[in-house]
Amino acid sequence: MHIGRRAAGSSAIAIGLFAFLFAALSSRANAQTQSSPAQPSKDVPVPAYKVDPFWPKPLPHKWILQGIPVIVTDKDDHIWVVSRPKDANPDETGAATNPPRTDCCIPAPAILEFDTAGNLLKAWGGPDYVPGWPAEGIARPGAGAEHAVVVDRQGNVWLGGNARYDGIQKFTSDGKFLWDFGHRHPKEPAGQNTGPVPMNNQDTDHIVMPVELFDLDEDAHEMYVVEQKRVTVYDMDTGAFKRGWGGHGMPLSEIGNDPVPFYDWKSGATPPDLKEFVPALHCVHIAPDGLVYVCERGSDRIQVFTKQGKFVTSFFVHPTTPSRGMECGGPGSTVYGMCGTTYNLTFSHDPDGKYLLIADGTNDKIWIHDRKTGELKGSIGDNGRMAGYFHWIDAIAMDSKGNLYTGEVETGKRIQKFILTNGDGKSRLHPHE
Repeated sequence: MHIGRRAAGSSAIAIGLFAFLFAALSSRANAQTQSSPAQPSKDVPVPAYKVDPFWPKPLPHKWILQGIPVIVTDKDDHIWVVSRPKDANPDETGAATNPPRTDCCIPAPAILEFDTAGNLLKAWGGPDYVPGWPAEGIARPGAGAEHAVVVDRQGNVWLGGNARYDGIQKFTSDGKFLWDFGHRHPKEPAGQNTGPVPMNNQDTDHIVMPVELFDLDEDAHEMYVVEQKRVTVYDMDTGAFKRGWGGHGMPLSEIGNDPVPFYDWKSGATPPDLKEFVPALHCVHIAPDGLVYVCERGSDRIQVFTKQGKFVTSFFVHPTTPSRGMECGGPGSTVYGMCGTTYNLTFSHDPDGKYLLIADGTNDKIWIHDRKTGELKGSIGDNGRMAGYFHWIDAIAMDSKGNLYTGEVETGKRIQKFILTNGDGKSRLHPHE
C-alpha cells in the first residue's frame, strides 16, 4: 500500500510535469505563429481557364474594334481597352463614308471601358482628340500608334503612344485632358527628314524611342518606363528623372547605343545571353512582392529587378522562336511572321502571384511560368480565330477574381475573357496591368 501510494504520487507528478511542458511549448509555438509573417503557399495549382464566348456584349453605334495592343483593369474591376482607330481597313468602315457605303461599321473610339459582364460603360478618344495624341499626323501608323495605358487609383487614364514623337498623356476617366508627361523627342524642322533617331540611353530628358508600355508605383509616386535598352524611373507628378538601369542592372552610363546584332536562329540557336537589354522592351510590371518584371521581346526573355535596379534573375520564354532579325514582320506584313515571345504579362491570382502568364503574339499562346524559377508550367490557346484561340495576342490583364482579358492586333482585332476555374474565389486587384 505504501509503495503503491508512492508510485501513484510519482505518476501524478510526471503527468503534471508533462502537462506543464506541453502547455509551455504550445504557448511558445502560438507566440511564434502570431509573430512570424505568413508564408506564401507552396501548393498553388497552375491556373486553369475556360473562355467566355459571349464576352463582351455587342458595341453600340455600329462601332467595330480595331487592333488591341493593351488592356488594363482598375480599382473598380473595370476593364480598359485601347483600340487603334487608324488600323481600320475600307472593308470594315463602310458605314463611316458619306453617304454610307455599307450598313456597318465605324471604328470605335480609342479608349473603351467595360465591366466584367461585358457592358460598355464609356468610350472616348482617337486621332486629333487633343494636341499630342499618339501618331499625330500619321495616316497609317500601324503599331506606331496608341500603345500603352494605365488607370490609377483616382481613375485617371494615362495613355502612351508608339510613334516617333509620342509621349505620355494623362486624362480623367471621362477623357478630359489633365497633363502631358513631356520628355518628347524634338521634332525635325519642317520639310526635313534626318532619318532614324539614333539611340541615346544616357539622355534622360527625352524619350528617344517609342514607349511600348509603362507602369506606375503610386505609393512611391513613380513611373517606370521601358524604351531603347533601358528602364527609367520618373516622378509621376512632376516628370523629374529619378533613376534608371540597363540589362542585368548595368548603369545607364555603360549602355551601348549601337543596334544589337542579329543571330542565326535557323541553325537552331537560341538568343545569345547578352548583358545589355535587346529592344524591343515590351512591358514593365511590378509584382505583388515589389520586384520589377521586364519583357525583353528582342531576346525572348524576362528580366527581374528590385525597384532600385538590382538584377535578380532572368529566364527565356520559348527561345527557339526567332526574336529579331531581317525576317520579322510587323502588322500587315504578307511576307514574314512576327518575332519575339514576351509581348506582355500578368501575375497569377494567388496572394504571392506564383505564376507569370505571358502573352506571346508570335506563337499565339499564353505561356504559364513559375515566376521565381522560370520553369514552364503550361499554356493557354493557340493560333486561330475560334473562341479561346489567338491571332497576334498583344494584350493581357486580370480582374480581381483572377479572370483574364486578352486583346489581339494585326487582323485579330478582338478582345476575349477567360474565366479562372480553379481559383479561391477571393478578390485581389491587379491595379496596373
